Amino acid sequence: MKTTHQFKSISEFHNYSNLPKPEHPLISLVDYSKVNYPTDSDTIKWVQDFYSIGLKRNVSEKFNYGQQEYDFDEGIFSFVAPQQILTIEINQNIQVNASGWLLLIHPDFLWNTPLAKSIKNYDFFGYAVNEALFLSEKEENIIIELLKNIQREYQSNIDKFSQNIIISQIELLLNYAERYYERQFITRKISNHQILIKLERILNNYFNNNETLINGIPTVTQIANDLNLSPNYLSSILKIISGHSTQQHIQNKLIEKAKEKLSTTELSVSEIAYELGFEYPASFSKLFKNKTNISPIAFRQSFN
Repeated sequence: MKTTHQFKSISEFHNYSNLPKPEHPLISLVDYSKVNYPTDSDTIKWVQDFYSIGLKRNVSEKFNYGQQEYDFDEGIFSFVAPQQILTIEINQNIQVNASGWLLLIHPDFLWNTPLAKSIKNYDFFGYAVNEALFLSEKEENIIIELLKNIQREYQSNIDKFSQNIIISQIELLLNYAERYYERQFITRKISNHQILIKLERILNNYFNNNETLINGIPTVTQIANDLNLSPNYLSSILKIISGHSTQQHIQNKLIEKAKEKLSTTELSVSEIAYELGFEYPASFSKLFKNKTNISPIAFRQSFN
């Protein structure tokens, strides 16, 4: 069993990676070419108490982030939030000149700023985005300049403006990352539309094979697992290509099946509700009216 290291501070990570002590206890920009992980093991596993934003290239290690493996043969942008498990597989037989930057931010640095709360809204933190973010040379230069701005500010004499200036640079960096992810989703429309096709097939299977009657309405997590994607990543893609979240797709398919049963069978509204996985018919009627502006009974009567 491999030991899982716990880095409670940025200083502990610096020490483990054979780096000099950080210049600031709560924020640090690391030159990734100087990171030197211990070589007594081919696998390193850790949990950290701080955020890390990495821009790396030409790295021989394989990074397993949650259930997803990242290959850093090309320049790649990555995001890790506190308390997430990161596993690194080191190939001792490959020697490369790794490069890039690693921005480490302790949550205490964000304390009493709007970013302390809003940072959790970025889907690419957590196991949210199941896809590596690749940057163009122009995009990479923009990010590097922002990282350097952050470093210059915490290296200068700290005053009452320092935290706000650094926070604004971090926010700008995160907003650029959000833009670049959306650009990447759009430029991969063909593969993303394949996901939409698979989603339609999975939902049809749920509602046509009476699975909903047995197991209840499928959840976003179940659908995402069926597609081998994380829930947030799936919803991000679907919002880009269809304008609807995964939950909305599930509900739209449910209403479609409800309309079919209301117009082609003599089942009561309650029976239809149970067949579609609802525990309470009133919940079904409420959703149906919210989605169609008409009650199930009124919809059925419109066919008589």
